[in-house]
Amino acid sequence: MKYTKDCSEKIDRLKKAADIADAIVIGAGAGLSASAGFTYSGKRFEKYFFDFAKKFGITDMYSGGFYPFSDKETFWAWWARHIYYNRYVEAPKPVYRNLLKLVKDKDYFVITTNVDHCFQKAGFDKERLFYTQGDYGLFQSVNPIISKTYDNEHWVIKAMDAQGFVRDENGIYQPPENKKLLMSIPTELIPVCPDDGSEMTMNLRSDDSFVEDEGWHMAASRYADFLDTRKGRILYLELGVGYNTPVIIKYPFWRMTKNNPQAVYACINSGDAGCPVEIRGQSICIDGDIGEVLEELSSVTLDP
Repeated sequence: MKYTKDCSEKIDRLKKAADIADAIVIGAGAGLSASAGFTYSGKRFEKYFFDFAKKFGITDMYSGGFYPFSDKETFWAWWARHIYYNRYVEAPKPVYRNLLKLVKDKDYFVITTNVDHCFQKAGFDKERLFYTQGDYGLFQSVNPIISKTYDNEHWVIKAMDAQGFVRDENGIYQPPENKKLLMSIPTELIPVCPDDGSEMTMNLRSDDSFVEDEGWHMAASRYADFLDTRKGRILYLELGVGYNTPVIIKYPFWRMTKNNPQAVYACINSGDAGCPVEIRGQSICIDGDIGEVLEELSSVTLDP
């Protein structure tokens, strides 16, 4: 991003708003993880999915999640990789950790549509997190009557081993030097529900079969309680949220800002930072890379 005078003034305003806020509500979308290096295309995709790209013509991780693989062994090999590289490894850039530095001494809560668990991996208090759309680290039964979720890390590790990945000096799975990988897993590794033997699927919200388990409802309740009990100078900090599901974060943030004259709405998004005219006087909209803005914020020193 280009740090013009106008941008620098906005960053100063955001720093002040964060410093004096009685509470901060963070709303995070895909743009935040993209800024942290969790990109779904380009070099990262080519490194870990080169074989799938060559054989099936898949161009990125997102579209690959919808590819109609002809057998379950290949389907689950894809998803083992997808889950591992987007859930069980650290983000390449310290964007989430820099965000934590900004709010760790404040009364904060996070609502996010991201499913990569980056907040908790960065050290955010899990009691202050609400993952509305699911978690790559959880499976659910295809039978929605079973309203439970199941940790999948152990299965993911076995499925990565079965494809021929090897761990590097940091313990992270990498393709072997000869780049010979299997694009399938043994049939006996296909996950099944331990409660009724049915097929499993990812705990990701795509339709009304999404399982909102006990943990989901507890987090939803904590979030609602936070919103109900915090008054005064509230900073609604929206990071990388687009218009796929604006009713979850964006529209409520706008409404709550309008209803509270002391509130500030801040939006950081590359190419898509804006607000309604009704709250323009209470808003700080920064068109730029979230990671770069957070680094700039960390260097700002306000006059007393």
